[in-house]
Amino acid sequence: MTNYLRFAPIFLVIFLSSCSSIYIPSVPNTPMLTTQGEIAVGAHMSLKGNFNFNSAYAFSNHFAILANGAFLQNERDKKDIKHKMIEFGGGYFKTFGPNKNRILEIYAGLGSGKSERTFRELDDNKNIINTDLQEAGYDKKFIQVNYSSKRKRNLKLFGAKFGLNYGTALRMSFINTNNFYRNNVLQPNEDNIFLEPVFYTRMILSDEVQLQYTSGSNFGLKSRKFLNAGNSVFSIGAVVNLGRTPKKQ
Repeated sequence: MTNYLRFAPIFLVIFLSSCSSIYIPSVPNTPMLTTQGEIAVGAHMSLKGNFNFNSAYAFSNHFAILANGAFLQNERDKKDIKHKMIEFGGGYFKTFGPNKNRILEIYAGLGSGKSERTFRELDDNKNIINTDLQEAGYDKKFIQVNYSSKRKRNLKLFGAKFGLNYGTALRMSFINTNNFYRNNVLQPNEDNIFLEPVFYTRMILSDEVQLQYTSGSNFGLKSRKFLNAGNSVFSIGAVVNLGRTPKKQ
């Protein structure tokens, strides 16, 4: 876990220095499924106010379906951002290792989103000189690979010990804008491919509930003016796993 935490300050710097983009990456779904019938539900919030909801259901011992959503509404003097996204997918998961405490998950899916951004230029008296309104929808395809470990490591906090799980996810997102308007004038659409590495750590509160810290970034493989890699992932949330088959003693 220590190796993962070393990267946290780097991603925090990227987060704080990031500029705006039509595409805002969501927290990847990392359900850590192990058995048929298991349900995982997660809720995460970034410092920018981007709320993410992730869910997964294992309909067999190795295959699952996903449903994810995100919503952001951030209003400031010089910039307003409204963003929403929904996506669905499915894939394969497998436990391995001597104690079956490591998990490999491979998922793919489709999604769509909408972004509304308003940029204002103000004078010294905070009067509006100029306004730039950008509205765009986008379609998304993604594929991701998750690796996680349930080998518990203890964290001592306020005199109590909490188990820790940790993992990483690498997602590739293919984004295409549609109906892109700038100041009510139709603009050429843009496309990009984003690589999105994410590291996460979970603190175990009970057999079902875990707190999750997520840090990561995104890198655009194409140079674009509006659909760029200007946002990163940095969030805190909780994940609930239900229906897990008890481990045999």
